[in-house]
Amino acid sequence: MLVLASRSPQRRAILEQLGIAFTIAVPEVEELDSGPAAEVTVENAYRKAEAVARRLAGRQPTMPVLAVDTVVTLGARLFGKPAGAQAARETLLALSGRRHAVVSGLCLIEGERARTAASTTLVDFRALDDALLDWYLASGEWRERAGAYAIQGRGAALVEGIDGDYWNVVGLPVATLVAIRPGLLTGG
Repeated sequence: MLVLASRSPQRRAILEQLGIAFTIAVPEVEELDSGPAAEVTVENAYRKAEAVARRLAGRQPTMPVLAVDTVVTLGARLFGKPAGAQAARETLLALSGRRHAVVSGLCLIEGERARTAASTTLVDFRALDDALLDWYLASGEWRERAGAYAIQGRGAALVEGIDGDYWNVVGLPVATLVAIRPGLLTGG
């Protein structure tokens, strides 16, 4: 059993698809929003996992706590979840016709040991005309999404290609998770 320190429905769905038993504990922490993407996401994931692990300390048996943080980056600029439709429009226009990176930081705390890692996937966006942009924004799918899109939904229409872990773009870099905790899937 795993504790997922997240309210993300995408992360829950990925863990379910993998057959990993888990519970949810939503962390309340102050997150970084500027700096090098890998450092920001790993630190935010650590803060989330550590807050939940501290809250659960002393309960038996102790369960591993997993947290993930994801940002979209274009050069040095970080794009988290947009505050509203206008911010989503501005984000999507900035990404239009360009290659950006989706960077996720993971933290897995088991007992006294914290393992962290970062994963990067490159995403090529098609040039977005007004009709496509308006269609996507009207869907509302951009809400609560780093970079204002969901590749596993209608946002797939905005993407020309990716280089790296697709699941990272969805919200949980599976390959990186398996690398930092090899026995997670097999119960070892």
